[in-house]
Amino acid sequence: MSAFLALSSSQALAADEDVIKVVYHMSEGVPQASRAINNIRNHLNADPKAKIVVVAHGLGIDFLLEGATNQMEQPFAGGIGELAARGVEFYACNNTLVSRKIDASQLVMEAKVVPSGVAEVARLQAREGYVYLRP
Repeated sequence: MSAFLALSSSQALAADEDVIKVVYHMSEGVPQASRAINNIRNHLNADPKAKIVVVAHGLGIDFLLEGATNQMEQPFAGGIGELAARGVEFYACNNTLVSRKIDASQLVMEAKVVPSGVAEVARLQAREGYVYLRP
């Protein structure tokens, strides 16, 4: 039985190693978010197993606000919903919400609030082995 458990554990480790974890860092506003949505879509098309987290702070949270649109007045909500359905997680910085006087209820439902966007990016890289990308 212990050989079976050891084999299962090694198989689980091997499967976990196959997954590339990526944090997309968003801090520049709508144009960066437009690029990121397309980049992430292309990323998942090339590597459907990728574990992707988007961390937004500063002007980077603007695309996560209810009703936000890109430069062509197309809503971000559809792209965010599509990517969330594919496993992408979206984090918004509470420090930004407080400093900009934005209530968390104004965020799209897919967004989770983290205490600090920059601290979350650092944590994901240092503690969880995420690769850093800035679109």
